[in-house]
Amino acid sequence: MWKRVLIVEDEDVMRTVICHAYKDKGFQVLEAIDGEEAIEIFDEYEKEIDLIILDVMMPKLDGWSVCRRIREHSQVAIIMLTSRQDDSDKLLGYELGVDEYITKPINTKVLLAKSERMLERISNGTFGKKNIIEFDGVEINKDAYTVKIQGVEVEFAPKEYELLLYLIENQGRVLSREKILDTIWGYDYFGDDRVVDTHIKKIRKKMGDKAEYIQTVVRAGYKFDK
Repeated sequence: MWKRVLIVEDEDVMRTVICHAYKDKGFQVLEAIDGEEAIEIFDEYEKEIDLIILDVMMPKLDGWSVCRRIREHSQVAIIMLTSRQDDSDKLLGYELGVDEYITKPINTKVLLAKSERMLERISNGTFGKKNIIEFDGVEINKDAYTVKIQGVEVEFAPKEYELLLYLIENQGRVLSREKILDTIWGYDYFGDDRVVDTHIKKIRKKMGDKAEYIQTVVRAGYKFDK
């Protein structure tokens, strides 16, 4: 069954890119260029909209104002787009009822993945329930696609996130480079297997003191363990 998404973004190029990405995935797309138009469209199609992609900084009505108006009578899923890194902005959004944040520049693959995951969990009634993996100060939120190290959110590139999650979900198991490549990069990947080592190095750097949990097993691969 097709899902309908409302894209609210005042930058023409960005809005076009996001709209095309959702259309290519089979979504029915509505689009608005500012906050006032977003409210008008939502009022007309409220019962048919499954998800809203909402920019923060827009003319006429900003994203927070739009979110506040919508939350007066609807719990539709909302993903906010922001170019600002200030945590206070995110806290305000969450207080107003934003379900998820994506920081610009937008990676449309990540945006789509989060959207589909969110809608899947809404459809089966599990959205909003805890879906977090925790391991001694390392926390992965599989709904939000976020990683926290000792309580601090750390930004991971998509493949870094997938690799860290794969390691943690297979805690204690030795995973060969070939197995990691097949799982994370796919069977049709024909590049150098040193890409795994490069990503492990980047992940360790971001994990700080917790990097020691990613252990190198000589001539075998890697494992995640104490």
